[in-house]
Amino acid sequence: MPNIEFLTERRFTLSSHLIQIALANNLSLIEFLLLMYFEDSTDKTLNVASICEALSLNEKEVLDAFDHLLALNLVELDTKKDHHNKHCEEISLIPLYKNLFEKLEQKNQDKKKESIFDLFQKELGRNISPMEYEIINAWLEKGFSEDLVTGALKEAVYNGVSSLRYIDKILYEWQKKGYHSYKDVERGLYKKRKEETTADLFDYNWLDDEE
Repeated sequence: MPNIEFLTERRFTLSSHLIQIALANNLSLIEFLLLMYFEDSTDKTLNVASICEALSLNEKEVLDAFDHLLALNLVELDTKKDHHNKHCEEISLIPLYKNLFEKLEQKNQDKKKESIFDLFQKELGRNISPMEYEIINAWLEKGFSEDLVTGALKEAVYNGVSSLRYIDKILYEWQKKGYHSYKDVERGLYKKRKEETTADLFDYNWLDDEE
């Protein structure tokens, strides 16, 4: 899973992601070029003259584009002190990196959801209905881990039941017991079986054992 620190490293290629951001926010060509300039430049101050020269733009075009990027929360101005201890404003792309991070995280979550739906169809041996899709999605949104949901699915299949209502009961029963993952379930079952075995040993009348 990528993090914001990873995205801010210069070796990470942002071009394709910047294009997605540009399309999602309906950026103009000038705004996109300005964003690319900020991402590539080592000078973090708003040096309008340098930007105009580098991008062949006039001052109004640069300032209008910058104001729009600020309004879209893709860039921000940070006040810092320079080596002369004077206050200066630096351009920060942290809002952009956060935006990218959220999109990548959402993409990763979508992939997880796709995989769990595929698993349900494979284990149940049929396509899931739109209603079943919503039920599975609701489990994930309510905080049930993917691991716990797939574990409940396997339990249902093992018991020969293909009803999501049955899986739902399993999940809420596990939730009451404080299980957060299938490992918790396995530990709980092991402990229960161990206690039952111990109880059987104590109930056993060893004096009647003639062997």
